Amino acid sequence: MDKLTHPTSPKPNFIDLAPTDEADKEGVYAGALNYAMNNERVFNIALTGPYGSGKSSIIKSFLKRYERPALNISLAAFVPGVDAASKEVHRQEIERSILQQMLYGADANRLPLSRFKRIRSPGFWSVFKTFFILIGVAATVYVFLNRRAVISGSFLSPLAVSNWLHLGSIAMVGLFMWLMIHHFYVASFGLSLKSISLRDIEIKPASDTGESILNRHLDEIIYFFQSTDYELVVVEDLDRFNDADIFVTLREINSLVNANAGVKRQIRFLYALRDDMFVNTDRTKFFEFIIPVIPIINASNSIDMVLSQGKRLELIERLDQQFLREVSRYLSDLRLITNIFNEYAIYVANLEADDQNLLDANKLLAVLIYKNVYPKDFEDLHRGEGNLAKILARHDEFVAQGEAAHRSEIAALEQRTAAAERQIPADVRELNQIYAMALIEQLPDHVGQINVEGQPWISLRQLPEQDPFEPWISAGRVNCRIQQSYNQPVPLSGIEDKVDPERTYSQRRDEILEKSVARKLENQRQIAELRAAISKLRTMKFNEIFRVSPENIENMFEGTGENVELARFLIIEGYLDDTYYQYTSLFHSGRLSPHDNKFLIQIRAFITPDPDFQIDNAKEVIDAMRETDFGQGYVLNVSLVDCLLSDQGLYSDQITKLLGLISTEFDRCEDFLEAYYARGKKTPVLL
Repeated sequence: MDKLTHPTSPKPNFIDLAPTDEADKEGVYAGALNYAMNNERVFNIALTGPYGSGKSSIIKSFLKRYERPALNISLAAFVPGVDAASKEVHRQEIERSILQQMLYGADANRLPLSRFKRIRSPGFWSVFKTFFILIGVAATVYVFLNRRAVISGSFLSPLAVSNWLHLGSIAMVGLFMWLMIHHFYVASFGLSLKSISLRDIEIKPASDTGESILNRHLDEIIYFFQSTDYELVVVEDLDRFNDADIFVTLREINSLVNANAGVKRQIRFLYALRDDMFVNTDRTKFFEFIIPVIPIINASNSIDMVLSQGKRLELIERLDQQFLREVSRYLSDLRLITNIFNEYAIYVANLEADDQNLLDANKLLAVLIYKNVYPKDFEDLHRGEGNLAKILARHDEFVAQGEAAHRSEIAALEQRTAAAERQIPADVRELNQIYAMALIEQLPDHVGQINVEGQPWISLRQLPEQDPFEPWISAGRVNCRIQQSYNQPVPLSGIEDKVDPERTYSQRRDEILEKSVARKLENQRQIAELRAAISKLRTMKFNEIFRVSPENIENMFEGTGENVELARFLIIEGYLDDTYYQYTSLFHSGRLSPHDNKFLIQIRAFITPDPDFQIDNAKEVIDAMRETDFGQGYVLNVSLVDCLLSDQGLYSDQITKLLGLISTEFDRCEDFLEAYYARGKKTPVLL
């Protein structure tokens, strides 16, 4: 079995999942985007491709070389599809997110008249502004205290430099009041009220309506483009919401912005979306330019991506190549594959911290694939819930069904053997004679020879020797040759019913054949094989149990949902089974020592440890073992047998299975017996 080992290469164990800026090395997509950006008739550009095809990486690679300002709006909200009742609510959430990313992405100082106020950090000039306000307030107070002199005119007399304090105070107060009024006047542009109730002093914002948020704040959007230098708006992940109407709204906004006289440049929107976002030819009517993205990975070449990740972690020699080839057909997302192997590096570093390398590398990879493809079901698995937990819980059910099927076959074989013993005829010839007599009774006297269609003429004495005999008794008519070569057809009726109304000739013939020594030995051999199969059912691997009852496999994966073929493959091929817990949690020493845990891991992986394998807490190990384990080679351990024989009353059933194993497979137990004779404490009891 392949074991897990720690990567020793200086190569990085992890790769980030962010889009790369080196996706378009040939410049094919950049050339198409540059053409669209320089075309005066193109305003809406679509970059289309399936999920995970690399659209974000292409955009990032293009923006790396794009010299003009670009605004990126990403709606990477991984939400399920909305129903009709909640579509309007989610639509507003989408539009609110677009508006927030657009307005809050720009510097607040660039949008001083925006109604969407943001926190501004004090800048360098804030100290001087504060000092100016302080002087302005002081000057205002000084002038107020000398208001009588101001009114009488003596405050400004004489108009000379020597009166600089009074003249400067009046100038400062005037400048201060003018700037204050100007500030409040400009701030009033951002105030928008829907209603004021004098009775309840209620103020409601104008945004408290159910209409489209983007349309309601269209003036804000136009003001945004008037005050900024953006020429390209990139919208990503909007297709996750499966709402095509939002694209119509964005197209209308694009048209209005470009038609506004205050916007002196052409604004283009670049959308990254799936091919199936628009049905039929609607997308060609919506976008002026469409660029298809060829996926860098699909089911046909995903094996190359899997192998490259395995080489990065130096796992190629430790993982089953056939398993990698088969499982890669179900993985068509590069980020998913990368994350699986990122998690693999973390899991192996924690699960194999002692460098003992006990766990199966293929099973760990299968667990992590299931974790990434079915995250909700994997989370439920920790609580014993979810579809996988239900499948694993049916182990005993399938074992019982297999045992019942084998016992049914045994009962059928025994019944056939007993029925053959009860037959009166000693052999087939004697049976033929009985039916031949019943046929002859229906013939006229003096018949010399007979035949039926397709059979030669025979004498009556030759009739019991015919093989096959069925045509003679099943024919509805027989030809008789009377003396002097006179032929006469004679009808036949009910020969089988007259001899035995409950069984046909064929049934009685088969029962007689079953009675033969060869057939009896064959039946006994089949019964012995079925009994052995029953005893092995509970020691079979998890996936082998399912294959005993293939009719149950079809309805076993009904709750898996999407990607059901991957779940079927991992479970039926034996990569996911009831030992999953060894790959999903860390071992903590308690009742079981690390040696005890290692022993249990090995037997669950169908590996028989050496008879002298160290076991520290034999009673805890016995409690953790299955009942069927005591009839297998796993029980052949010196410490375990000592513990069993020390309390024969408590472990009577386990001891019975142990002795049954030794008596039936004595040659297999030679190494254990030698070790136990040398180091066992209960040798006389065992003998």
